[in-house]
Amino acid sequence: MHQKITDCMLCADRFAQTATKHAPRPVLWAQKGARVLIAGQAPGARVHASGKPFTDPSGDRLRDWLGLDEDEFYDRSRIAILPMAFCFPGYDVKGADLPPPPICAKTWRAAALDHFGPFDATILVGGYAMAWHLGGKPRVRDTVANWQNLPSGVFALPHPSWRNTSWLKKNPWFEADVLPKLRRTVRRVLND
Repeated sequence: MHQKITDCMLCADRFAQTATKHAPRPVLWAQKGARVLIAGQAPGARVHASGKPFTDPSGDRLRDWLGLDEDEFYDRSRIAILPMAFCFPGYDVKGADLPPPPICAKTWRAAALDHFGPFDATILVGGYAMAWHLGGKPRVRDTVANWQNLPSGVFALPHPSWRNTSWLKKNPWFEADVLPKLRRTVRRVLND
């Protein structure tokens, strides 16, 4: 499964038509037996270059939210990072991030979760992951605010991007209520 995903060129033509005109570079960070699933959106340009997920300021913020240092976060035997799309989708002509191509999740998501799972905790990062895992078209704020009613072991987080800094300031309950429970859950799962 790992090799099939990292060899995928399904979106080569699509990415060649973006403003970045880049080739696919699937970034997969998982192995069987991991206890925590981080379901992100898609790698960004820095991750595309490094080949390692969350090697950017968003990753710094996410690690802080989870209460993990880099060694813990990148321990594939404990943490699986399976985004909704494994490749950087590119930028549009205005320089905005393109969304994860749905064909990636359609092709790989269920098989990857079956192969690498089951997981004791699932962290949904951003709206695309929330929609796939929870169904429907959830609003990020409402889904994050409804954290106590999510299935056991599931947390919904806004994307840790700098673009959400104002959202975090407007929603102090996230840091006060959600993050302590998230950190306790992640620590318990990893220490069991």
